[in-house]
Amino acid sequence: MSQWIDLCPLEAILPGCGVCALAGSEQVALFRPWRDERVFAISNIDPFAQASVLSRGIIAEHQGELWVASPLKKQRFRLRDGQCMEEESRSIASYPVRVRAGRIEINL
Repeated sequence: MSQWIDLCPLEAILPGCGVCALAGSEQVALFRPWRDERVFAISNIDPFAQASVLSRGIIAEHQGELWVASPLKKQRFRLRDGQCMEEESRSIASYPVRVRAGRIEINL
């Protein structure tokens, strides 16, 4: 059975930025690309460097999709599903996320 976990207020993430949150035992990178309530959640672990850094990456658009570039080795991960652009076998987990009553919730 799935369970939604409350993480933080939407206002805790500035538009165009990402933050790291702990959801259970998972480090999750939350991204809010725009000023609206759209939020994306992927693993915060860079599979190339084995470091918790993806929340500090740069959000970019490529061919109509949003990606985050790792601040360490610059590999890109698609925000909607965690797919790695450079090496699909190194794709990362993505998580359903929603905003309810101004708070971000994730479903692990």
